[in-house]
Amino acid sequence: MPFYTYMLANKPFGAIYVGHTDDLIKRVYEHKNHLTSGFTDTYDVTFLVWYEQHDTREAAFQRERRLKHWNRNWKIDLINAFNPAWRDLYEDLF
Repeated sequence: MPFYTYMLANKPFGAIYVGHTDDLIKRVYEHKNHLTSGFTDTYDVTFLVWYEQHDTREAAFQRERRLKHWNRNWKIDLINAFNPAWRDLYEDLF
């Protein structure tokens, strides 16, 4: 089973959220439909702009923790390298 670390944004260079999950499609759906309260709901952070796959839950969790401590500009650089147009990648998952 794959595990994922991902970043969501509300617009290009806007608010960024970092998370991890074992079901990326379901988790992004939950963010998009505001099914959980918190940062993503408050700031309408619903665009999947970056993700990577991991072999274990622990690897995905550790990557999330590292990214959360990163400087904002480093996160932006990572998104720009993966998705320079800051497109919502959610539809690409299907």
